[in-house]
Amino acid sequence: MAKKQHKKTAARPQLGDHVEIQDAGIVLESPITETLEKNYMPYAMSVIVSRALPEIDGFKPAHRKLLYTMYEMGLLKKVRTKSANIVGSTMHLNPHGDAAIYETMVRMARGNESLLVPFVDSKGNFGKAYSRDMAYAASRYTEAKLEKVCEELFRDIDKETVDFVPNYDGTTTEPTLLPVTFPTILANNTLGIAVGMASNICSFNLAELCATTVALMKNKDHDLLTTLPAPDFVGGGEILYNETELRKIYETGRGSVRVRAQYQYAKEGNMLEITRIPPTTTVEAIMDKIADLVKAGKIKEISDMRDETDLNGLKLTIDLKRGQDPDKLMQKLYHATPLEDSFACNFNLLVGGQPRVLGVRQILLEWAAFRTECVRRRTWHELEGKRKRLHLLEGLQAILLDIDKAIQIVRQTKEDSEVVPNLMIAFGIDEVQADYVAEIKLRHLNREYILKRTQELEDLRQSIARLEEIVKSDAKIRRIIIDELNAVAKTYGQPRRSVILYDVPDAAQVVQEQAMPDYPVTVFFTREGYFKKITPQSLRMSGEQKLKEGDEVVQQIETKNDAWLLFFTDQRQVYKCRAGDFGDTKASVMGEFVAAALGMDDGEMPIYMTVTQDYAGYMLFVYDNGKFAKIGLSSYATKQNRKKLLKAYSDKAQLVHLLQMDADAEIAVRTTGNRMLLVDTAQIAEKQTRDSTGVAVITLKKNQSIQWIRPAAELELTNPSRYRVKSLPAAGALVREEDQQEQLHL
Repeated sequence: MAKKQHKKTAARPQLGDHVEIQDAGIVLESPITETLEKNYMPYAMSVIVSRALPEIDGFKPAHRKLLYTMYEMGLLKKVRTKSANIVGSTMHLNPHGDAAIYETMVRMARGNESLLVPFVDSKGNFGKAYSRDMAYAASRYTEAKLEKVCEELFRDIDKETVDFVPNYDGTTTEPTLLPVTFPTILANNTLGIAVGMASNICSFNLAELCATTVALMKNKDHDLLTTLPAPDFVGGGEILYNETELRKIYETGRGSVRVRAQYQYAKEGNMLEITRIPPTTTVEAIMDKIADLVKAGKIKEISDMRDETDLNGLKLTIDLKRGQDPDKLMQKLYHATPLEDSFACNFNLLVGGQPRVLGVRQILLEWAAFRTECVRRRTWHELEGKRKRLHLLEGLQAILLDIDKAIQIVRQTKEDSEVVPNLMIAFGIDEVQADYVAEIKLRHLNREYILKRTQELEDLRQSIARLEEIVKSDAKIRRIIIDELNAVAKTYGQPRRSVILYDVPDAAQVVQEQAMPDYPVTVFFTREGYFKKITPQSLRMSGEQKLKEGDEVVQQIETKNDAWLLFFTDQRQVYKCRAGDFGDTKASVMGEFVAAALGMDDGEMPIYMTVTQDYAGYMLFVYDNGKFAKIGLSSYATKQNRKKLLKAYSDKAQLVHLLQMDADAEIAVRTTGNRMLLVDTAQIAEKQTRDSTGVAVITLKKNQSIQWIRPAAELELTNPSRYRVKSLPAAGALVREEDQQEQLHL
């Protein structure tokens, strides 16, 4: 025995032993397309179809499972129960974990204020959708039940209006869709991120939505804007009306809606009180952005800011410094913070198991088709029930002819299995009717009971005739749906929360007009990158310009305070700002260091300043290879007014000079080889691309370079035609002695 045990132990591999495994280390090649098809595609489809995108009833599977569980728990009429009980019961349908289920319920709760039409009547701390930091309480502390509006979600669900499928372990069943009596798909915000696609549906006012659906069912060409003027958000706010964009959303399902916060000015405390914010942001995000702007010195009107949100709702208070205009400040905040933001619409939903991006019109028509099928199935279920009832009562009516005979047959039949056949033979009724008669209690076998039952016959026949007409008639079904929609609108409709603003100017334009008063100034730019802006009065009273040691003024331009400044840098970038972005100063001040003021990259330095008010004219870039690039200033004007543009000029050669020109003119080019060339810039073709390499203008010999470039009008040349040529490129002519002396005096 010991020997056998020894052999068994010896055969077991020990730590450090070399063990050979058959086929180990063999790599089997598999095409990536095959791997994606077998592994990734099923996952992607599962996320799209079974998790992330809503269906025509307005719900994702997680929402539908939770609401149906609450319905089965009787929470439509019972008192609230602990959220933990609901979460636990939902796991019979949704096995993805209690945290995910509870988070789903939180978002549907009235207390969270995420949905315009909430479905969960909540008690306790469910957090707030408009707050990033206000966390909801654990499920063991909160309570919930279904809102009354959920009656419309489950109406007639027990009448085969929708299909039921087994749950994940086959122990029970759940509905594939809910037979909603109004278009819940557009009544609430829905955000879903799938694999390769996403969905972002905005909410619409319930009363307006029902009215629009009714109008659309009557006329498919109905103008939606007449009954559905704009979306409506639970957080309120002000919607900036844009008819073109709204029509695009209504027809294609894509577009954006501009929403801004609502505020009021408390004159007594000299403060702004913001009570509504866009649905895309939070109070904390707004406060962080305002704090950053104040620290950067871009907003100087604010003295303090605090979040005063309480049980009465959202409230963000901003204290103003004395003498500040609250409306002008709000325009600045709208422009620079999330107090005004866009809700990007992407109406992507599942229709018949297929993801489709539909406009509002198509969604409502699809919902109407879905609801039509629900009503037809409900009507057919009721019709079948009444037909069965009628059939039974007709059998009961037959025994009215002789109740005593029926009793005698039952009493005299020896075997129980013969009772039904004997009744069938005696009264000429079928097996179902006979079985029904046989099951009647002895106390009910009297004429009064039977007469009461058979009095239903005529009503049943009339009901059956009416239901048969409904099943066959689309118009009657449409009338039923319209009546239900009108009832929903009357019972649950609420006034709009979001105010619609028409013909509102763009905040950025308003801010620029307000912040940039128009008055004359003189701007100075130095070789070391310092900038000054001085008014004419101050300039007349000032003395010598104060500069950094070794620095000098290279550009001095008279302009207006609202002019655009373009600072070209040695890193091929251009930074844009207004002259008014810099404060007025004096000659006795060194000025502002442009690189720091505009937030340039480390080591980046401005090399040239361009001043313009309308982006007319062009820039002339001169490179060390003799090429000139003529770029229109309009190439640097952007609709978004971006502050920084990349690839401001070419990097194919070394830039040696920049020149801003309002119109074509003659320029003088002097080389280190004592040559000069007069060039009319009209000879140089203008390019649209900012980083164009340009065209060859001057031919340079080895070890020669361009010494300087000046407008020819600044030179008094003895014989200017000597330096002109008919075609480019050219080397230029040697500079005469008399022209040399003239240039030395410049």
